[in-house]
Amino acid sequence: MSLSAAPMVFSVDAFSTDTVAQARNRLASALTEAGKEPAALEARLLLEGACGLTALELLTRADDRLEPDAAARLQLFAERRLAGEPVGRILGQSGFYGLDLLVTRDVLDPRGDTETLVKAALDFAAAHRTPAPRILDLGLGSGAILCALLASLPDAFGVGVDKSPAAGAVARTNLNRCGLADRSSVFCGNWADALAGRFDMVVSNPPYIALTEKAELAREVADYDPPLALYGGPDGLDCYRETAPRLNDLLTPDGGAFFEIGYRQGATAAALFEGEGLADVHVVKDRSGHDRVVAMRSGR
Repeated sequence: MSLSAAPMVFSVDAFSTDTVAQARNRLASALTEAGKEPAALEARLLLEGACGLTALELLTRADDRLEPDAAARLQLFAERRLAGEPVGRILGQSGFYGLDLLVTRDVLDPRGDTETLVKAALDFAAAHRTPAPRILDLGLGSGAILCALLASLPDAFGVGVDKSPAAGAVARTNLNRCGLADRSSVFCGNWADALAGRFDMVVSNPPYIALTEKAELAREVADYDPPLALYGGPDGLDCYRETAPRLNDLLTPDGGAFFEIGYRQGATAAALFEGEGLADVHVVKDRSGHDRVVAMRSGR
């Protein structure tokens, strides 16, 4: 299905006579035809949001007719998704590492690939067993990474830094709604410029898309994610060049750092960190087998 054909699928009052199950199946079929995958999951999430129901309630009330307001909302949600808007943007929240997080136009929509970074950091924490670890998140965004780590490490304390005041406000909201506000601080600034002290873990999902790759981006990314969080200069490596020289000063002697990267940047990004004296620099692959994270330890 072409994007221009989407409005024809959902004419006025398209869902008005549907049961919950019929609406779910109709929307899933349209999303599949439009190449929006995973269609079944997206249809469920949009239906939950439109109807105000949980996943269990969708099943137990499958034969109920949609309320008029819910049908109208679902129609609008369907049209927006078929036009390319991500589900998280439509609903105003996204799931990440088992958490439901606020998402606005000021932050990246958290993606499953970034969970690779969280897992790598948690594996490091489990191996080192540092009591009350201190975590620094550079380029905090929505706070997804920091929220996931603090939720998994109940004795940890986290500091997040972001250049965007609006992004910092979203992160504070997410830390609060996850019950993590008392174990975290959020600062507005350029990377670690205003920070003193050392951390047991430094994590970051910095802007790493090369300006030359703009045309390759999916609409869900290019049209809806904030440019400040996407583009890392001509080759996408500007943020690594800026932060790598400072990592040894930010890490405790046994500390570790974890940076998300683009799938074509593994060798180059690793070489940048090695050149600054970081130890045990290696690349971690995501579930699809692509380079996703550069992990390392303090070189001091």
